[in-house]
Amino acid sequence: MNDSNINNIPEIYADIAQKSIDIGFNMPSDLYVGTLLKTLVASKPQGNFLELGTGIGLSLSWMVDGMDKNSSLTTIDNDPELIGIANQYFGHDTRIKLICADGTDWIKQYEGPLFNLVFADAWPGKYSETGQILDLISIGGFYVVDDMSQQPNWPEGHEDNVQGLISYLEKRADFTITKLDWSTGLIIAVKSF
Repeated sequence: MNDSNINNIPEIYADIAQKSIDIGFNMPSDLYVGTLLKTLVASKPQGNFLELGTGIGLSLSWMVDGMDKNSSLTTIDNDPELIGIANQYFGHDTRIKLICADGTDWIKQYEGPLFNLVFADAWPGKYSETGQILDLISIGGFYVVDDMSQQPNWPEGHEDNVQGLISYLEKRADFTITKLDWSTGLIIAVKSF
């Protein structure tokens, strides 16, 4: 499968992708991850969604495209420049809450409703505070992480972090997980009880 086979790319995606190039943002999300996120979000009408690691908003564009009018999405990044750019594209949408904060602090302080899907694309919620974030997912809710296959930008020793996360998820009796050797390497976990 190649990128030309991907349908229904969000209208705003090309503008955000160009902005990524313009500012030299070199950590864009994979198109295939985007299609998966849109599909999973669409499966949860009136859902409450969380993205950890807004980046410039590429994955966010897919998630928003899958949401219905009664859903809500919170997205968090610790980079004020990136949140500012994402706000230019999504700030008008009242379903979306863009937060510039340290993900670790935010997770530890969060006291709101459970999430139907969490896309953990940042260190907090993926390699730290993992247990706390999993506890914030509703029964039947998804936990999605990408970049589980070796990436060119991985620092030395990062493979240990990935294996540690996989091992932790495999031991969680309250989640059913699937590891996919697809796209950048994905794990999809569903809270079962």
